[in-house]
Amino acid sequence: MKLVRYGAQGCERPGMLDGQGGLRDLSGLLRDIDARAMARGLQDSLGAVDAGRLPRVDGTPRLGAPLARPGKIIAIGLNYVDHARESGMAIPAEPVVFMKAPSTLSGPYDDVPKPAKAEKMDWEVELGIVIGKPCRDVSELDAAGSIFGYVLANDLSDRAFQLDRGGQWDKGKSFDRFCPIGPYLVTHDEIADVHALDIWLSVDGERVQQSNTRQMIFKCPAIVSYLSQCMTLEPGDLVITGTPAGVGLGMKPPRYLRGGELVELGIAGLGTQKYRITR
Repeated sequence: MKLVRYGAQGCERPGMLDGQGGLRDLSGLLRDIDARAMARGLQDSLGAVDAGRLPRVDGTPRLGAPLARPGKIIAIGLNYVDHARESGMAIPAEPVVFMKAPSTLSGPYDDVPKPAKAEKMDWEVELGIVIGKPCRDVSELDAAGSIFGYVLANDLSDRAFQLDRGGQWDKGKSFDRFCPIGPYLVTHDEIADVHALDIWLSVDGERVQQSNTRQMIFKCPAIVSYLSQCMTLEPGDLVITGTPAGVGLGMKPPRYLRGGELVELGIAGLGTQKYRITR
C-alpha cells in the first residue's frame, strides 16, 4: 500500500493510492495515519480493502507528511562510507544516533523557511523507517517484523548549530520543518529489496547526491535491532537512516542553502519531493 495524508496543513485526511495512482479517501475507515492506527494493526486492517471501492478524491489536493506527528524521530549519522569520509570523520563501529524534534516534520512539497539563526543550512536525502509494532531488545532477524514501511526523508541540518557551537547534534537538526517526509508511506511488502534503491538529491537542478541504499553501512534490521537495545521503539516512530556523499558540508569549499534554492530529491519506489528554501 501507498498511504498518504492530504488536505490543508493541520487538517489532513488519510488516503491511499489505488492501482492506477489515483487518490482514495480512507477517513471512513480510520481517523489518521498515526501511532494509534499503527498500534491497532493498520496494515492488517487495510490489507483486505479494495482501494477501487473507496471514495475517489478529485483534483490535486496538497499532500502533507504521510505520517502524523510521531512520538520520536531518531536519526542515524555517518551511515554511508563516502559521507563519513567527506565529513572528515571516522567510519563508525556502531550506529551514530541522534534525535530530531517531532516538530521538524513537514510535507513533501511544502516550502521550508531558512531559520534566521541558521548559518550553514545543509541537505541530506535519507531512507526513513516507520515502526509498526513495539520493539524492545529484538534481534536483527526479528527486527524486520517491527517495520511497518518506508518513506523518503530529508534530514535538513544547520552545520553551525550541529558542529560549531558545542553540545549535541540535535539542536542543529531540530528547526521547524527540518524533516520533510513523503509523498507517501509505502508498506514494507511493496519494496522487494530496501537495500537496492537508487537515492538522489538535486539543488537548483544540479544533481549533488547520487547513490544506492546498498551502500549503507548499517542495514535497516541492524539499525532497528540496535536502537531497540537503547530505547523502546513504538508504533509510529520514525527512524531516518543516514545520507550518502554530496552534502554541502563535504564540498570544497562548503556550499550551504542561503534561501531561494529549489530542492528536489527521491528514492526509487518511495516517490519524490520538491520545495523551495524560503528566506
